Amino acid sequence: MGRSQETFNKKEVKNKKDKKRKEKEKKRLIKKESGKSSFDDMIAYVDEFGKISSTPPDPSRRIEIETADIELGATKNDAPAKNDFMRTGVVTFFNDSKGFGFIKDSANGQSVFVHINNVEGKIRENDSVSFEIGKGPKGPTAQKVKQA
Repeated sequence: MGRSQETFNKKEVKNKKDKKRKEKEKKRLIKKESGKSSFDDMIAYVDEFGKISSTPPDPSRRIEIETADIELGATKNDAPAKNDFMRTGVVTFFNDSKGFGFIKDSANGQSVFVHINNVEGKIRENDSVSFEIGKGPKGPTAQKVKQA
């Protein structure tokens, strides 16, 4: 007797699974009949420019590299200069009411944050100032700022 609880949807799902299984079996047989795949067919080579190719590299173009010259990981930055090194720059923006601004360093053109607590005297926009660079909570800040 047939399955009494078998609905149309269940029959469709069962038929799809059977069809997929048969297709998979056909593909397996075709692959088996086509011949064995060799390991050499699966190898890929990378040239000196990082491109993948199926041909092996030319041994005459081989370059010897010293293992000591290879650096692994991120490069280390040298320690920043000491804070007693005075720099000069121009105040590009300064807001007296909020108490902060920015100084453009004349040596490297970097914009450095300055807070009113680190200013000795008064400064305004376009003033030439001398300052030291120190570490602030969000990056480099100007400290000991004086008009030049």
